[in-house]
Amino acid sequence: MAAVSCTRMLSPGSVHGLRLGARLLPALSRASPARGYRLGPTDDELYQKTTVTLLQKSASTRAIIYSYSPRGFNISGNTVLGPCAVLPPALLQWNVGCHTEISVESLSLFYLLEPRIEVLVLGTGARSERLDRSVLHFLKQKGISLEVQDTPNACATFNFLSSEGRLAAAGLIPPPAAQ
Repeated sequence: MAAVSCTRMLSPGSVHGLRLGARLLPALSRASPARGYRLGPTDDELYQKTTVTLLQKSASTRAIIYSYSPRGFNISGNTVLGPCAVLPPALLQWNVGCHTEISVESLSLFYLLEPRIEVLVLGTGARSERLDRSVLHFLKQKGISLEVQDTPNACATFNFLSSEGRLAAAGLIPPPAAQ
């Protein structure tokens, strides 16, 4: 998975992190007064659109879960501590502590994605746990298939679905330490 940095690089001949041609620089510098980091109401005209250009396209953007532990996960070479959400383009920390905290609100990041995911795989820790009926009904209304499993099996299921090219996402809670 290619990492994309969102830092601004200011250099001579650049304004607000954008490289400008020699002809555009004088015209733009007259149009916007130097205000430091603050934008005024008239500056909004300069910032109507935002675009992102990837400098290097990755051959494979699929996430692969390499390992898990009571502390977190190793996903495509990235370490995520604690519960995590694995989305097609990103890895996020997920703010749930156990399966009882999985609610419609905690799953909102999975159904707001575009393009829509086909399958959501939930790893509920050491055992497969039953979710609240309202959560199951809500995901069914959104057209998202759900697999609820213990975390080791959820990792394997996510890797399998991802290798098939399916639009899958995972919500994973680390299993507790073996006793």
